[in-house]
Amino acid sequence: MRRPSKNSSHRLSGDSQKLVNAAQGLMQSSSRLEERVWERNLDALLRKLLKTGHQETVDAALDHLFKSDLSAYETLMEAAEAGSESCHIEHDDGHYDALLIAAPILAWTRFSIASGTIPTDVQTALSAHLHAHLLSSNARLAMAPTLFAIDQLPHSHAETLAMTQRMAQAALKDTPLRPLTNPPETAPFLADTRYVLAVVVVRAGEPLFLWQETANPADRERAASHWRAQAMPNIMRLLPGCNVELLLPEAYHIACREADKFIRPASIRAAVHYLTNTLATDPQELRAIIGSFSEEPVSGRIDEYRISFTLRHSPEVIYGVVWPLYGQEDEDEADRATIAEALSSVEDALSDQPRTPSEEILALLRESGIVHIKRHSERFPLEFCDDCGSPLYPDPDADLVHAEMPEDVPSGTGHFH
Repeated sequence: MRRPSKNSSHRLSGDSQKLVNAAQGLMQSSSRLEERVWERNLDALLRKLLKTGHQETVDAALDHLFKSDLSAYETLMEAAEAGSESCHIEHDDGHYDALLIAAPILAWTRFSIASGTIPTDVQTALSAHLHAHLLSSNARLAMAPTLFAIDQLPHSHAETLAMTQRMAQAALKDTPLRPLTNPPETAPFLADTRYVLAVVVVRAGEPLFLWQETANPADRERAASHWRAQAMPNIMRLLPGCNVELLLPEAYHIACREADKFIRPASIRAAVHYLTNTLATDPQELRAIIGSFSEEPVSGRIDEYRISFTLRHSPEVIYGVVWPLYGQEDEDEADRATIAEALSSVEDALSDQPRTPSEEILALLRESGIVHIKRHSERFPLEFCDDCGSPLYPDPDADLVHAEMPEDVPSGTGHFH
């Protein structure tokens, strides 16, 4: 769940208050007709604000609702995301709907994960696979010629809408898009996500995807399977030396959220693999230390877990992994058994029942061969290094420290996700 800005103003502008009212009115509606009126009003105001770059107005309304009305907050967030990743366009021969989609790629390696310009032949092949396996027969497509790292994606709803509109025009006019110029540098994580972005354009009201056209939701999973099989050789060209998993290309925001969730297990597996190979040791000689972290430790809410790794008989933290919580995971975690309880019942943690994040962390550590696991009972504040901004990790004594590899280990990737 998105957290509010710490510097948000207590007073709302007129447009921010209108957004708040529309979101609350939509939540309180007692009929589909009433919902649609509120929805049209909300969408129209968001479209105006995002198109003119007034992101701060939207953020102020979101921050206010986050503190006062979580249901309305979720409604406004959903509307803002939809309003930024889709648009309606008038073209010479009619009216069109456009949707920004993302094809997430999970990658993990002991080396580096590439990003940057996609070669023309790879772009052509990926576009062909999208048309063949996912898109409706009349859909037009414009693909960005860039393999995006997460910190190269648009940073706001307004920026996302500007990209969506620009790419939609390219799809309608059949003109090429330019790669990113001077993209931000990417942090060297061992497990991270990459994204192929594209905009799908259809005539207003027509289906975007194959499973809409066939009216068969089961075709969605078949499309995902075909995409993974057919696109993988081209993706592997873009990410040499990496293990790769492809997720279903979907609407931009949900695709990014799914990627954020699915990269977390790969992060733990890659950490153990990296440490055992770099230190020439067995997983049994490592120790994992799990700490729960919160922006407001006294609230009882958990925002993320941080997992420290030490050598079995050493107190120094040599590596760390962050496991953020999303959506309802923080509330679900508070309602379920703690990691300490899970540690006393491995059978429960490894059962077929849905796992909480803490149970999944425990299971992944054990599956990776880690048998020495310590869990701190207190909630830690979300602290970072003042000098470099890296997260601080709990050591065996519950002190928050830097993760530092031993000095005699060859230098390599310096951070971990």
